[in-house]
Amino acid sequence: MARQKPKAVFFEHVAQMVEQARHFVGRTADLTMCVTYFEIGRMIVEKEQGGKVRAEYGKGLIAELSAYLNERFGRGFSVVNLQNARKFYEIYAPRIGQSMTAQLGNEQPKQIPQAMITELGDDSESQIQQTMSVKLENVPSKRIQQSMTVKSGNSDLVPKSQSLTGFSGKPDMSVKSQSLISKLYPFRLSWTHYVFLTQIKNDQERSFYEIEAANQQWTVRQLQRQYSSSLYERLALSRNKNEVMRLAVEGQTIEKPQDLLKAPFVLEFLGMEEKAEFSESDLESAIISKLQAFLLEIGKGFLFEARQKRFTFDEEHFMVDLVFYNRLLSCYVLIDLKTDKLKHQDLGQMQMYVNYFDRHVKTKAEKPTIGILLCKQKNDSIVELTLPKRSNIYASEYSLYLPDKGLLQRKLTEWAEEFEAERRMKNRMRR
Repeated sequence: MARQKPKAVFFEHVAQMVEQARHFVGRTADLTMCVTYFEIGRMIVEKEQGGKVRAEYGKGLIAELSAYLNERFGRGFSVVNLQNARKFYEIYAPRIGQSMTAQLGNEQPKQIPQAMITELGDDSESQIQQTMSVKLENVPSKRIQQSMTVKSGNSDLVPKSQSLTGFSGKPDMSVKSQSLISKLYPFRLSWTHYVFLTQIKNDQERSFYEIEAANQQWTVRQLQRQYSSSLYERLALSRNKNEVMRLAVEGQTIEKPQDLLKAPFVLEFLGMEEKAEFSESDLESAIISKLQAFLLEIGKGFLFEARQKRFTFDEEHFMVDLVFYNRLLSCYVLIDLKTDKLKHQDLGQMQMYVNYFDRHVKTKAEKPTIGILLCKQKNDSIVELTLPKRSNIYASEYSLYLPDKGLLQRKLTEWAEEFEAERRMKNRMRR
């Protein structure tokens, strides 16, 4: 057995190398595709501007370009895909321009490929648009002539000298070159992710979902689900204005217990009908059966420990519905489920659970236990009156269906206006 151990270690090292290579190839393919479509979008916009931005001209140009590319490379360059490329460029060009300026200044690199041209082809156009499982092959680098620089107002969106299509020199697809390209074009998601993101009109909301999708490694389906469940609005409604602004810049940050809350939690993935009669045990069982989806909904850093966690105190037995541990906050998180309106007795019971964990379970190095009551309906006045001011217990409503996104957006707007009015009033009183 001792003689086989070095061989097993060798096999493991080889396997790790293969896994890393697959990850690198996949990441490089995603980046290459995004850069390619970004540059295609650039060239379309430049050509349209050369045609004096006439809508009829632009529509005809894309249709003709689509027919030409499909004939030359095969299916995959539909009118819709090229329109997505143009929109992708128009949205992300300012950021890419800033990135290039920060990385290169006014210097023009010498060892970057003059163009990153890829052959994108697949037998099924719909499959390309939905999953982008396309064939990516490097073909000889070609010089792409650019007739003009795209302008927004009086400033260039992306300086032509710093455009990937404006680089000169021999192709260099080395790791060093790829590293520089990833800095110039900081796209962290797949093309399919960006096609979805470009449909989000609000810049701050789009930025939030892009950051979260990259940091949490969401699939496109998970991204769509989080957007449909109005994650941005639900998190924003649980925060003050300064923290709302952070959502667009940093995504969801978990620094204090309140950062775990959403208004409301959405549990539509459980498949339970809103009007159906069900018990807390039924709700708990449904959550356990869909634990992965539930962990995605409740947020970052959660580790599941137990359901119906039993503890005994003064010869009486008690059960906590769900026990989690949050590695970002370094503390236990207890969740109790209530299928009816929240009562003050429920809050008192959770306070006892939290006290027990703080005194008998957590270590000195860990932070105080958090208690969350997920309920069908709550009364904020009852919660405030029942709990101490510095309590680590929170109540949040849940919904078994996807919320009305428009309604949440209106609530967020009203909330922001009220917050601003209160702030102005306080400033006047100080004067």
